[in-house]
Amino acid sequence: MTGKWVKRGVKIALFAALFVTVFGFVAMWLWNWLMPALFGWHPIGFWQAIGILVLSKILFGGFHGHHGGNMHWRRRMMERWDQMTPEERDRLRQGMRGDCGPFAPPAAGPKA
Repeated sequence: MTGKWVKRGVKIALFAALFVTVFGFVAMWLWNWLMPALFGWHPIGFWQAIGILVLSKILFGGFHGHHGGNMHWRRRMMERWDQMTPEERDRLRQGMRGDCGPFAPPAAGPKA
């Protein structure tokens, strides 16, 4: 039983190392191909490319695991909506009506 988990862990570690290596070299190659020619910036090495990937992940991607995980609230709301009676749904719609947005009543202005 333990050997199975060790093998799985080694496989995951190898795939992760391969993934990081490939993307590091791709990032380095793209940087060294584009940036010096376009902007006159210096070429970078492998570890600098890895650093750029990590920095971009921190700045733009965060560390929240799965893509689409931020839609959890929508799934929860849909489950709640399915459990509501038609009267509760109408009350919710009435409560969401405001001065703007898709639930807003049509503007009644003077006709010219």
